[in-house]
Amino acid sequence: MLDFVQEFSALWMNGAIRGLDGLRRGLTSTFPTNEDPPPTTSSEILYEGGKLRLRYYQPVGKPLTTPLLLVYALVKRPFILDLQPGISVIDNLTRQGIPLYLTDWIPPTDSDTGHGFDAYVNGDLVNAVRTVQEHAGVSQVSMLGYCFGGLLSTIYTALHPEMVKNLITLSVPLDWSRQNIPLFGLTKQVDPRLITDTFGNCPAWMVKTMFSALSPVHHAFDKYVSLYRNKEREGYSEMFERFERWMNSDVPLAGQIFRELHTNLIQGNQLAQNRMQVGGQLVDLRHITCPLLNILGEHDDVVQPQATEPLTDAVGSRDKQTLSFPAGHIGVVVSSSAQKRLWPQVGAWLKQHDRRRSARRKKPVSTLRPRTETILH
Repeated sequence: MLDFVQEFSALWMNGAIRGLDGLRRGLTSTFPTNEDPPPTTSSEILYEGGKLRLRYYQPVGKPLTTPLLLVYALVKRPFILDLQPGISVIDNLTRQGIPLYLTDWIPPTDSDTGHGFDAYVNGDLVNAVRTVQEHAGVSQVSMLGYCFGGLLSTIYTALHPEMVKNLITLSVPLDWSRQNIPLFGLTKQVDPRLITDTFGNCPAWMVKTMFSALSPVHHAFDKYVSLYRNKEREGYSEMFERFERWMNSDVPLAGQIFRELHTNLIQGNQLAQNRMQVGGQLVDLRHITCPLLNILGEHDDVVQPQATEPLTDAVGSRDKQTLSFPAGHIGVVVSSSAQKRLWPQVGAWLKQHDRRRSARRKKPVSTLRPRTETILH
């Protein structure tokens, strides 16, 4: 018992140090994205502008005709999707022949406080889709959004339905009235203007506090007990170290989108009620008519299944499906069961919906001047 207490204390202390290092990065005026761990999968940077850096991952074997744009969340760095060999959504999908593009969001600085849903959706995502269309030579893309990225993808598809051939949402927080988390009610009472008037953007340390509050016991104790129990498993400690680096990779949220998220969605639940406006346009989920695959984690304690599930009925699509997978919010991307079972299902769904070939464009879709850079392992 004494050995357990001593080793647990050491693990907990190491975790506290990692947390302080994450705090340092979050307090840096320009977030040090260069401190991300080396990627597992090679990529090219095709475009950089606004708050977007767009990465391209080449497929293995015969590629699908329709490329996939993976829209990541805004609140942490995206290397959780390419954590290490054998635990990589990106590698899993590209090995299934899927041409994959990733939104590697550029963390906001003090000059980006006015970046809201309109700028991210009708600015950055519009440019991302145009770049993908031009690079792949297609008129439509498939889109996959994870968590906050699912919100952005859903809003984009509702406003620009003609651009999206297939939509996949993963743990999308749609109906905030169904979130049944003890500390969530306290979070709803926060005055977002007080935060942005004080800091400009929502600080990274506050983003982390809100995220950790959704599952406080796990973040404080349970994960270290799991590490102690699995310390002899080959590769587990290395995976845990990378995972913890991601857990402490919180970035600020631009002031405007933080206010809109809190007021219009967390408090007002406007998107689920078809009352949200972005750029002066009503976001009506019934305008989404493309095939939809709505994925939820049965054990998700961050975006609970009942908050995700209503999207399937809310859209106007005829071809729509809810896929429930037995994992938590992060387990849907990093667990071995997700790598072996969930992502092959996602790839099969995309292949099934790729059979009707997208018309290839004969002319470039825009005058964007993409930046190209190869990022090696």
